[in-house]
Amino acid sequence: MDRTEEEVTYLDTHVVIWLYQGDPTKLSLTAAEHIRSSDLFISPAVLLEIQFLHEIRRITATGTRMLAALSEEIGLRVCQHTFSDVIAKALPQDWARDPFDRLIVAQASVRDAPLITKDQKIRRHYKQAVW
Repeated sequence: MDRTEEEVTYLDTHVVIWLYQGDPTKLSLTAAEHIRSSDLFISPAVLLEIQFLHEIRRITATGTRMLAALSEEIGLRVCQHTFSDVIAKALPQDWARDPFDRLIVAQASVRDAPLITKDQKIRRHYKQAVW
């Protein structure tokens, strides 16, 4: 399938990490198809969450390193929506206690775009979540 401007998909943090680690077997078939057929974005919150995981030594690479590699490999980009637009979408999401989840979902919801995530709580509450 050729990519068009309308085919935009966001990736949750764990999906970015798995792709960087070269482990697409952790993805569902639906998630893999979205990745192949969409323009891919992440929230800046994904970069910050990856940095935190790096700092506590849960992963070895930084968010900047992952983004650079995946930008080259699959065209991954950081979404540039304004912070105020994202916060406006995040405020009513009282189901999420994790600030990263709240911001990542809000970022995708600004465009009402799919978000690839294995997180069951996100999938229950964000109608555009894909797995």
